[in-house]
Amino acid sequence: MAPAVKPPSTYRKVQAEATRERIAEAARGLFGTHGYGSTSIETIAAEAGVAIRTVYSAFGSKREILSLICERWLDQARARELADDVLAEPDPVRRLRGAAHWLRALYSAGFDVVTIFEAATDESPETRALLRGKLAGRNQAMDAMIASLDGHLRVSVAEAQAVYRALAAPGVYQELVAESGWEPAEFEGWVGDALERHLLGESRQETT
Repeated sequence: MAPAVKPPSTYRKVQAEATRERIAEAARGLFGTHGYGSTSIETIAAEAGVAIRTVYSAFGSKREILSLICERWLDQARARELADDVLAEPDPVRRLRGAAHWLRALYSAGFDVVTIFEAATDESPETRALLRGKLAGRNQAMDAMIASLDGHLRVSVAEAQAVYRALAAPGVYQELVAESGWEPAEFEGWVGDALERHLLGESRQETT
C-alpha cells in the first residue's frame, strides 16, 4: 500500500512550524551569545538561513520569537507537569524535595533562557510586559507549591515562599553550577536540604 500523502494545507502547516522552530533556535543561540537587544532580525534570518521577510511573516517581531523560546523551554523542562506532580504528592517532605527537583529541571533545561530574560528587561515596555507575564506564571507555580504545605510549615506561608524564591534566584544557580562547577543534582539536593531545614524543621520534629 502506498504511503498516505499529506494534504497540501497540512504539509504547509508542518513546514511553517519547522521554519518557526529553526528561527527560534537560531535566535536563542544569538540572544545567548550577543544579547537580546544587540541581535537584529536580519542577523537571526541569516543564522536561520531564511529571508528576512520570512522571520517577520513567522513572528512579526523579535519579542514574539522570545515568547516562543520561553514556551519551548517550559515544555522541555516539563514545568507544568512537574508542578502538578509536586502538588499531588501527599508527603510534605517529598513535596518540598519535588519543589527542589522542579527548580533543577527548569534551570537544567535552559538556564540560557533565564539569562536572556534578565538581559532583556531593559528593552521596550512591550518586552518588559511580556517578561513580567512569563515570570508571573513561574512565580505562581512556585508560590502554589509552597502554599500547598500550609499547616506543615514552621514559618508563615509568605515567609516560606520568600525563602523558596531566594533559593531560586538565577544568581544562586549561576554561582553554584555555572561558576563553581556543581552538578545540577547537587544543586537540587542543596535546595531540598535548605527548604526542609528552614521550612519543616520544627514541624517535622513535632510529628516524629
